Amino acid sequence: MAKYKKIESFLPLTHTTYYILLALISPAHGYGIMQEVKAITHGEIALGPGTLYGALSKLTKQGLITKLEEFATNRRKYYTLTPLGRQVVKAEYERIKSLVENSSELIQGLEGEDE
Repeated sequence: MAKYKKIESFLPLTHTTYYILLALISPAHGYGIMQEVKAITHGEIALGPGTLYGALSKLTKQGLITKLEEFATNRRKYYTLTPLGRQVVKAEYERIKSLVENSSELIQGLEGEDE
């Protein structure tokens, strides 16, 4: 069962998965998720429906997100993070933050070398 998996077994996340999980900190439907990811990434990532709905299906099966029946209106399905999903997105943030902190001094040393 997904909820018994170690948090680290989900890491590293793909960019798409990470941004979808971030977008689902607040409940949202598919189009809302696409818009939120576009906003979070300042337009760098624009998810297509096929990519999004494939990812939502996978994330639901993994137990990282869940459908919210009480928010369902018309044909829209709303999703939100599960407690496991919250832990995973936080762990990925910490992993990325550590990468940046550990390498920032070295990368700063590279500045100006390519000029």
